[in-house]
Formats: sequence, structure tokens, C-alpha cells
Amino acid sequence: MPSFSLAALTVLELAPPALIDVAASCGYDAVGIRLLPAMPGGIAYPLDDEASLKETLARLDATGITVADLEVVALRPETEIAAFSTFFETGARLGARHILVAAYDPDLGRFRDTYAAFCEAAAPYGLTADLEFMPWTYVPDLATATSIVAPMRQANAGILVDALHFDRSKSSFAELGAVPAHRLHYWQLCDGPAERPATNEELIHAARYERLFPGDGGIDLISLTRAMPADITISIEVPTAELAKTVGAKDRAQRALDAARNLIARSRDGA
Repeated sequence: MPSFSLAALTVLELAPPALIDVAASCGYDAVGIRLLPAMPGGIAYPLDDEASLKETLARLDATGITVADLEVVALRPETEIAAFSTFFETGARLGARHILVAAYDPDLGRFRDTYAAFCEAAAPYGLTADLEFMPWTYVPDLATATSIVAPMRQANAGILVDALHFDRSKSSFAELGAVPAHRLHYWQLCDGPAERPATNEELIHAARYERLFPGDGGIDLISLTRAMPADITISIEVPTAELAKTVGAKDRAQRALDAARNLIARSRDGA
């Protein structure tokens, strides 16, 4: 089995110390921590005071859980790389390995420059900067992400494949096979209905609030699992807002991990 990380979005109601404890009790290897919100006013846990950071570090030490990734860096026209110095320092103290990056700049030439500068700034902290393609952003699909990342000279630049976005963007396995292996550092696993949402608003809502556990939907996760490198971390990202009204965070996290393990086993058994 690969290592499994509990994505922040799966149990976003939990602050990092509680997230770490739930991950450990379920059998995860790592967690993702949302230091920055996905949208203005969204939920995030910046750990910008020493007490909360020390509490988080203490839970990591006590449980043996590691930090796989940090979220969410949205690169916009007005982004200033210098503003991320505290973010990088916090990530280094947490021992994080990856950063989720999203493209919110319509000028892709400018975005390339900003992203390259971000990668260079993250590198001294031992962090990769992984560009997640999402249909409603200015890097909407794998082909666009590859055109940006593949030729970059920054070794820590990567592409983040999210199973839902891979399917919803109609990206292909041929395109995935053309991605240089060293550009894939980790990936995100979930499921969704076979029918794709018709509008960006519906895409965003489903992605942020209503995903399905691996194996419960219509996405070809077996083929995707076989196409991804077997030795990189799988971040299990399954927000289930309706279910969360009646089922607690630990039970949802456990169900997500059990489903992911079953899926990986099936993919290796030829199912």
C-alpha cells in the first residue's frame, strides 16, 4: 500500500491538532493542513500564533503522523511572493513536503512567471509546489498544466492530479502518460457521479461539498490508480457536507480510508 494522507477538506471542521489525532486513530500516515482558505472568507487554520503551532507540532510528535501538503496557494495577478515567507517557515517547521497551488490569473504568461518565482521561493524550505488543474480556474485541465510545468527548470514544480478534476476536465489517460514522472509528487483520490455537472457553479459546489467515497461513484478510478506512480502519497479528499450533518469526522475519515485501501487493492488484483 502507498502512504495515505487525510486531506483537510475531508474533515474541514477539525483544527490541525484534532485532524492529526483523527488521522492517527484511523490509520492514516499523514495529513494535509489548510493554512490558507480556498476562497475569501473560507475556513483555514493559519497556525500564525506560536501556541497553536506548538500544539500541532506536539500532536505530530506524539502520533507519528507527518504533514503531506499545505493548502491553498491561489496565485492571482496581484500576488506578491514575499508575502509567503511566514507560510514557508510554518511549512518547514511542520515538516511538510508539498504545497497545493491554484491558478487564478487569466494571463498565463504572467502566471508562469509568478509560479516559477513561487517554486524558487519554496525550494529552500524543502517544499514542492504542485499545480492543481481545476475546470473553473485558468489552468482547467491536465494538458494546460503540463504545458506549464513540464518545461520548467525548477525541480520542485509539479502537477497535482485530483481524481474528480481529472474526470470533470475530460483529461485523458494518454495525456497523463505523457507527464514526466518526476513532476508527480502526490495525488488526490475521491469519487463522483458518472454524470458531469453542467455549470462551473455546480462543479465548484460538488468539488467543495459533495464528493463520494472511492468506489461509490462512476469515475474510472481503477484505471487512474494504475496510471499514477505507485510510490507517491495519496491524499484522500472526500468532502461530504450532507453526510457530515449526521456522521462525525472520525467515522467519515475512516470510511474514506477503508474505501481507498479497497480500491488500491482491487487495482492491483486486476479487478
